[in-house]
Amino acid sequence: MTTQAKATLDRTEENLSRLGLVLPDPPPLAGLYEHAVHSAGQLYLSGKGPRQTDGTRPAGKVGLDFTVAEAREHAAVTGLNLIAVVKQELGSLDRVARIVKVLGLVNATPGFAHHADVIDGCSRLLIDVFGDRGRHARSAVGVSSLPGNMTVEIEMIVELSLDGQIEQQQVSLNDTLYC
Repeated sequence: MTTQAKATLDRTEENLSRLGLVLPDPPPLAGLYEHAVHSAGQLYLSGKGPRQTDGTRPAGKVGLDFTVAEAREHAAVTGLNLIAVVKQELGSLDRVARIVKVLGLVNATPGFAHHADVIDGCSRLLIDVFGDRGRHARSAVGVSSLPGNMTVEIEMIVELSLDGQIEQQQVSLNDTLYC
């Protein structure tokens, strides 16, 4: 491992500790899918919700049962759950070159207009933990329901590095789908 890659690892783990955060165990799978799929130098994470350490998830509508501030905290918890999956899948957080994309779904009342404010909870956490590597593209969308009536569900795409270099996978013509 290069000195730069080691410094990145130390900084990421230090940031978690400095923030008083402990990664939870990733939640059990709830269907026929994987927590994450590694493809072409990226890690695609399945949607996760605000699962608390005791296994419960807040359920209800943002704008009716929960305030924007409460839902923003739910999004931060969801972000921590996503980071836990990244650590489980990659073995260490030093393999994260950057967070590429976040898609946040908010279980909201009709007319609710603060989806971006809610998903900022996850975005802020990613930036606090990963620094500039946590800055990402993002969509925040309101939906009429989510599994288990949870308040938020967030999925994420992560660009991977190997020993401080962006990881590249060879793709052959046989692996390419032409549409």
